[in-house]
Amino acid sequence: MHVLFIVLNEVDYLDDILTGLMQAGVTGATILESQGMAGFMIDNDKISHSMVNIFRTFLTSARPFNKTIFTVLESDDLLDKAVTAVRQTLGDDAKPGMGMMFSVPIGGMYPLSPL
Repeated sequence: MHVLFIVLNEVDYLDDILTGLMQAGVTGATILESQGMAGFMIDNDKISHSMVNIFRTFLTSARPFNKTIFTVLESDDLLDKAVTAVRQTLGDDAKPGMGMMFSVPIGGMYPLSPL
């Protein structure tokens, strides 16, 4: 069992990625509004460190918010299908800075239902 995380900076691809995941057999996912550290620091006037000022100069046009999608996948096969679906969805449009994807093994899963 794994959790697949997708941090998506190009949020215009969200609908297509979710559709691709569903077609791959993923039955559910959670989508969070998220923000990277650089985006937060650029938007925070209280932070005045010299490195942040350099980031502000280069990243003022960057999107400050992104989406983080995560889903629990019960098999290695489903994980492979989900990763392939995301890569196929982005296809030739994939470029540096679009986001990242990673998986983490799960030692156990415990539904929050009455015993």
